[in-house]
Amino acid sequence: MKIGAALVVAIGMVSALGVLGQQVSSALNEMQTWDRVVTVKGLSEREYVADRVIWPIQFVDAGNDLPALYNHIEANSMKVSTFLQNNGIAKEGISIGKPDITDKLAQQYGGTEKAPFRYSAVQTITVFSNDVENVRLVMSQIGSLLKSGVVLTNQHYQAQPEYVFTRLNEVKPAMIEEATVNAREVAEKFAQDSKSTLGKIKRANQGRFSISSRDHHHPHIKQVRVVSTIDYTLVD
Repeated sequence: MKIGAALVVAIGMVSALGVLGQQVSSALNEMQTWDRVVTVKGLSEREYVADRVIWPIQFVDAGNDLPALYNHIEANSMKVSTFLQNNGIAKEGISIGKPDITDKLAQQYGGTEKAPFRYSAVQTITVFSNDVENVRLVMSQIGSLLKSGVVLTNQHYQAQPEYVFTRLNEVKPAMIEEATVNAREVAEKFAQDSKSTLGKIKRANQGRFSISSRDHHHPHIKQVRVVSTIDYTLVD
C-alpha cells in the first residue's frame, strides 16, 4: 500500500511539473513576444479656416492742446466705429480703448530741436468677430477712412490681426483616428518586411496638437497637426 501511494504521489508530482513547465515555457514565449516591439509614428494634418478674428485698428493723432486732442481722437474713434458698423460688424464686437498719449516736451532732455506738436497719441479700436470672411473684406476697404482724416497705422506689432481656431475639440477624434490608422499602416509594413506578424498595441502616446498659420500670406487658414507614437508587439 505504501509503495502504491508513493507511486501515485510521484506520478502526480511529475504531472504537476509537466504542467508547470508548459506554463513557464508559455510565459517565457509571451515575454519574448512582448519584448519584440516596433515603435511607429502616425501623422494627421489638416487645414481649417479660423472661426474667430481679433483685429486691432490703430490710428495716430497729434496736437498742442490736450483737451482738443482728446476731442479729435473721440471724433475719429466714432468715425471708425460707424464705418465698421456700416460694413456689417456688430456694435457689441467693437471695443474702443483708452488713447496712449505721449508728452514730447516731458521727454526732451537738453535737445534744441522743438517737436512740431507737443502731444502725440495712438488710439486702438479692437474688433472681435466670428464672421472671419466679412472682417477680412472690411480690412480691404478700411483705407477709405483716410479720406475722412483718420491716419491709420499698421507699423505697431499690436495692430496685426489675430486669427483663432476654436473648434479643436470637434476635430480631435477624427484626427486621432487618422493618425492611429497611419501608424498601423507603417507598423504593418515593417512587420511584413521583417517576416513577422503585427501584434497588439503595447503603448500609445496621442501626442500634442499644434495649430499654426499655413503661411504668412494666409494667417486665417490654420494648419492643425498631431503626431501619435505607438508601440506594437511583433509575433513570429
